[in-house]
This record gives sequence, C-alpha cells and structure tokens, in this order.
Amino acid sequence: MHHSSFFSRLTRITASKKRLLLPCTASLLAVLLISCGTISQTVMAPPAIPGATYVGSDSCRHCHKPITGDFMTATHARLKAEGNNALNIGCESCHGPGSKHVESGGAPRTIINPNRSPETCFRCHLDVRAKFSLPNHHPLGDGKVSCSNCHNPHKGGIIKGGGTEFESRNETCFKCHSAQHGPFVYEHEAVREGCTTCHDPHGSINPRMLTERNQALCLKCHVQRPTPTGQLLIGNVDHTGFVTRGTCWSAGCHEAVHGSQVSNILRY
Repeated sequence: MHHSSFFSRLTRITASKKRLLLPCTASLLAVLLISCGTISQTVMAPPAIPGATYVGSDSCRHCHKPITGDFMTATHARLKAEGNNALNIGCESCHGPGSKHVESGGAPRTIINPNRSPETCFRCHLDVRAKFSLPNHHPLGDGKVSCSNCHNPHKGGIIKGGGTEFESRNETCFKCHSAQHGPFVYEHEAVREGCTTCHDPHGSINPRMLTERNQALCLKCHVQRPTPTGQLLIGNVDHTGFVTRGTCWSAGCHEAVHGSQVSNILRY
C-alpha cells in the first residue's frame, strides 16, 4: 500500500515536469528556427539622402549614358537584382536615391559621390574597412586617394589592369610609386609576379603594408635549407650570420628589393 502510494506520487511529479518541459522545448526550437531563418545572409542598406526617393537606374542613362552603357561589363553589375527589386539595386545602391539629383538637373551635392568618402564602399566591403584601420595603410581617409584610383566601379574588372587589359595590375601601383617601376638591369622576380605578392594594398600591421614581417616575407619564396654542419643555406649561400641582423633589406644585403641597375643580388 505504502509502495503503491509512493510510485503514484512519483508518476504525477514526472508527468508534471514533462508538461513544463514541452513548452520550454518548443519555445527554444522556435527561437532556433527563427534565428536560422533570419540570419541566412548579410543585408546592406543603400546610402540615404534626406528627402530623396529612388527613381531607378533608367533615369541615370539620360545624362550618364557612357557609364551606364558600359556598366554591364563591370564586376559590380553581377550584384544587380532581377524584377522589381532591381529598382533600388543599381546606380542608387552606391550613389543613394536620385530623385533630387534628377529634379535639379544634376545639381552638385544632390547625390552621393563615393570618391569624396570611402564610407559608401565600406558598407559592403567590411573586411576592407578593417584593414584601413590597421597601423599601416594608404591615406584613404585623408582624402589623398580614393577607392576608384585603384578600382573600376563602372566598367570591366574591379581592379584596374590585368586580365584582358593592356596594362598589368602593377601599372596601377606604378602611377604613384614610380621609383619602383624600373626598368631594372637586375629584376626582382617578385615584382614581376605582382606588388601584392609582398604588399597588402589596403592595410597591414607591418611597416610598408607588407604581408609578412621581417625576413619571414622573403622566406616564403627563398627557401632556407639547414645542413648537418649547422649552416643555413639560402640560394646556396650560408646565411647563418646574416639572418640575425634584421630584415633581408635592412641588413646591408638586399636593399634594392624592387630591382637594381648594378647588383645581381639586389644589394643597392
């Protein structure tokens, strides 16, 4: 009798706990499903202009025909949405709603010009924004350069030069960094591969926007080979006493890292 009463109470307690757990479990599943359903992609809001509304890219063609005509060849054109959604995803996704610009006949300051501020580009390129916050970067925020100095937002590949263009991507860098252009009698093969082999054009924690610090950068290509006798061979030359002096280009060894007219080991 006593045992029967005990098991009866235990059954009622267990059933009560199950009734409490079921709503909690259902609520938790609902939260998880909503989270999975609403965070499937990052949503970027186009820039806003107070009092202006969207008019669509067709309105831009009347004045900017050369730009709109070539835009279908641009990397950015791949982002264009289809159907009615395309009204707000076109020119105005970067330049803001254009009604005031159209009504005023193209008056200045009625549309957003990304050349004046990189914030428009940073709305989508969040990783690039982070790089420009690093200690060493191009003077983008100072107004000395803009994203369009190196990138094509309206035509062809997004990076100027390279691909089917006559100029290499290096030529974009050489427009400002003319001292590194050459031609040199003794070339550094890394320059031929591309400036971004050694430099991050947006920003780096390393000086001169290098992708690696110190001699670690050079050792990505110039393999070091230790010998049983304690030597450290790089290019069949013992570098045991050299690598402790600092970087390869500051130890008095290979200071002409981009190329040299007189030294085949790029000493100066």
